[in-house]
Amino acid sequence: MPEPLRVRVNDFVVKFANVNGSGSASANGMFAKSILRMGVPVAARNIFPSNIQGLPTWFEVRVTEAGHLGRRGGVDLMVAMNPQTWDRDLAEIEFGGFLFYDSTKPLPPSKFRDDITVIGVPLTAMCNARYALPRERQLFKNIVYVGALSALLGIEVAVIEQLLAEQFDGREKLIRANVEALQMGHEYVRQNLTPLSLQVRRSDQVGDRIFVEGNQAAALGAVYGGATVCAWYPITPSTSLAEAFTAYCEDLRTDPETGKARFGIVQAEDEIASIGIVVGAGWNGARAFTCTSGPGISLMTEFIGLSYFAEIPAVIFDVQRGGPSTGMPTRTQQSDLIGAAYASHGDTKHPMLLPADPGECFEMGALAFDLADRLQTTIFVMLDLDIGMNEWLTKPFEWDDARQLDRGKVMTHAELEAGRDFGRYLDVDGDGIPYRTYPGTHPTRGGYFTRGTSRNPYARYSEEGGIYVDNMQRLLRKFETAKALMPAPVVTLAKRKTKDAVLYFGSTTPAMHEALQGLEGQGRHLDAMRVRAFPFSDEVFNFIAAHERVFVVEQNRDAQLRTLITTEGGVDPAKLVPVLHYDGTPITARFIAGEIAQLMAVGQIEAAE
Repeated sequence: MPEPLRVRVNDFVVKFANVNGSGSASANGMFAKSILRMGVPVAARNIFPSNIQGLPTWFEVRVTEAGHLGRRGGVDLMVAMNPQTWDRDLAEIEFGGFLFYDSTKPLPPSKFRDDITVIGVPLTAMCNARYALPRERQLFKNIVYVGALSALLGIEVAVIEQLLAEQFDGREKLIRANVEALQMGHEYVRQNLTPLSLQVRRSDQVGDRIFVEGNQAAALGAVYGGATVCAWYPITPSTSLAEAFTAYCEDLRTDPETGKARFGIVQAEDEIASIGIVVGAGWNGARAFTCTSGPGISLMTEFIGLSYFAEIPAVIFDVQRGGPSTGMPTRTQQSDLIGAAYASHGDTKHPMLLPADPGECFEMGALAFDLADRLQTTIFVMLDLDIGMNEWLTKPFEWDDARQLDRGKVMTHAELEAGRDFGRYLDVDGDGIPYRTYPGTHPTRGGYFTRGTSRNPYARYSEEGGIYVDNMQRLLRKFETAKALMPAPVVTLAKRKTKDAVLYFGSTTPAMHEALQGLEGQGRHLDAMRVRAFPFSDEVFNFIAAHERVFVVEQNRDAQLRTLITTEGGVDPAKLVPVLHYDGTPITARFIAGEIAQLMAVGQIEAAE
């Protein structure tokens, strides 16, 4: 018998290997939330297939009192419920780790590893003896294994029972049936097995933090940011953002006296129609958005170009997934940066916000609408599936009730009536941003023809080369102005002076923080900068210039952040060392630390030679 992992309290990784459509997602989520209810932070990742039923799915729960909310890498306890992925799942278990499986059907010794501890519970036999219907047997088996794990890991059964009561509130029969299945698994372990060296103990490290998906947070941010129009077409992994916005609007944007909706939500016939509706609403003065993913951005590019050139506010939440084409629609990547930054034909540049967690999804979800109005253009909020569709532990959202919506440069009826000169594309302040009017502001003044073709500062059609060049240069001035309006990067300096640094963004953040701690423990020190927006501020390029070597960590094949930096800042590409992860799973701290350590070691050897 191998020696199991040493005792670990509130610090281990459990991974569930299931079959999609088996009803396991609810049980696995309840497992994670029960640990949260005991005051112990968790980081949960759902890795699921794009088909409805039958393919493998995994749910990883990191129990982490230290508060590491990224993936660590490696598995301490594998709950193997899928025979098709058995060998692959077995290989992920750490030396001395644990395998939990359904032992109803005996397996030969060759199906196990000598360096792990095997825990068998006859789940199928237990459920077959208790339940008559096949669907009941499958669904309750999930609850039985949660009960077994509660006994093995020290999770308080009363906490899980409370979660069941909340989930099935008002359906007493379902509550009783689920509690019975939970107790069945718990009692089997209590009578036949012993607790593991991996244990959950009640703590107080969760505090007032909430467990929420980034898509939900971004949708609420859109509400607080003043959005009243959403036009969208279903696409994974962004659909839940539109659904959440709908639910929030029904609650928060319905007139309490009349019951009338003070919002407009349209499920359009396709992505092209959805962005067309958004641009039309933005032209009319509404705050409007769509949510989509990479394939949707590809279809929307002509309307995005119209927003850029006609200078109409719009917001796009891009919940990135694996590409190209259909790619891996239910896996995560940071693969749309270049496509979003330069979307449409001709010379275009679009501001992007790069949130790192649901808290920033809320903040930037609101900020995007102020920026769209201020800059009169499309603003991209670049989430990804990992942030968007997984629940993250985050601080409660905060909002300043005194905050006013920034509508940007809008000429009023009074100004027009007083005879103020109005040129729709006239740069009177030198910042590249012209004044606009809302339709119907004045009966005789302030009107203009909106077009996607070249025109002069007074919106009159013109194909004169000089006028076109002046307009394109003004748009560049506006993009330069945007730098001061975007969220600043976050810099973390190493404890020792160093010539090495690292750049990263978005959902890479929690794994990056842990990786930096690990590298520091190895004596490898790096200054770190988290990029939060495009266009990049001068601070980004000054940070790069202050270091000899800068690692750029991102989750795509082509080093898109690195490419943007070299293109926009004229940085020598040799100075920026790519660290790339793009297999569709969220990046891990071990991957980042391992790759950077190896690259630093190679660099040290080359320097010595």
